[in-house]
Amino acid sequence: MKQSRLHDHHTKLGATFEEAAGWDMPAHYGKWVEEYQAVRQAVGLSDLSHRGKIRVTGDDRVKWLQGLISNDILPLQPGQGRYSSFLTHKGKMLGYFRVYVLADSLWMEDVGEVGEATIQALKKFLLYGIKAKMENCAESWGLLLISGPKACATVSAAFGVEMSDLKPVSAVAAQIGGHASFVLRTEETGETDVEVLLPAEALSTAWERLMEAGAAHGIKAVGSLAREALRIEAGLPKAGPDLNEEIVPPEASLEGKAFSLSKGCYPGQEVVARMDTYGNVRRHLVGLVMKESVIPPRGAKLFSGDRELGWVSSATQSHQLKAPIALAFPLRDFSAPGTTLTVEIDGARHDATVQALPFYRRT
Repeated sequence: MKQSRLHDHHTKLGATFEEAAGWDMPAHYGKWVEEYQAVRQAVGLSDLSHRGKIRVTGDDRVKWLQGLISNDILPLQPGQGRYSSFLTHKGKMLGYFRVYVLADSLWMEDVGEVGEATIQALKKFLLYGIKAKMENCAESWGLLLISGPKACATVSAAFGVEMSDLKPVSAVAAQIGGHASFVLRTEETGETDVEVLLPAEALSTAWERLMEAGAAHGIKAVGSLAREALRIEAGLPKAGPDLNEEIVPPEASLEGKAFSLSKGCYPGQEVVARMDTYGNVRRHLVGLVMKESVIPPRGAKLFSGDRELGWVSSATQSHQLKAPIALAFPLRDFSAPGTTLTVEIDGARHDATVQALPFYRRT
């Protein structure tokens, strides 16, 4: 199993590890609720080095990627980014990522833990004569996530980067530990989220500087359990559990975010356009609040009476709502807020109520 360059740092902080896309990554550092509270109240620091990271270069890079992905990147200027997906010809989601346009390259960052699936799927379209080169940077580059109300202040203090004008899904260049790096505004927790994309050899220096800069705010290292609770409360689906070949983008409420109906042809475009024209989206992404203190597993079946009508894609214990919550995909006729459904867990049915997303939004 692969390890982050920060593995020793995590071990010294008492991390309990889990497998994530073939990497050994921190699940928590003792008490995940304290990590969760640090992000909601001040600032937390996560290692996302296991995330898929792809660099695309060459004269045809924009033209090539534009013809493959579901969103329109032609209008983007250097420093701007956009969500997109990569679909099968049936409109099903093979990948979900953020694309950033930089002066001499495009960067794609997986939103979720899907390993190398995205790069393997895209590689089939790099045909002879196309002036584009795709580089798998999963191991050669690292990724840090700084989240919380004090995230921008922490990053500015650590690296001297001006954050005030940096909008979500945008990027600015930075020098970190003598290495050309990038600071990105992203969306991961429902709070202010900033990522630092940098060569792997600079990870240790960046981690230490962020921990030092955030000490005044009570910064904590954050593992996957706290990030999942934060993400699900914020109603943010990710590739893997929520967005996969079971789903087409309109079913996940990604209109205006991850696909375009006007950019022209791309794999799966006809299916997505037909859904928009005829309004025949079969199911919808919703939130569920469980009535009992039981967290449904991924794939748990949803029922209305004896009728099976969908599944749970992600679930967690919500510190905000003091109850188990989930992201789920029921049939559209059962997706209205307030609808009562049952979730099958180990052969027993448990009541749940549909709730509009997000569960949490900072006011």
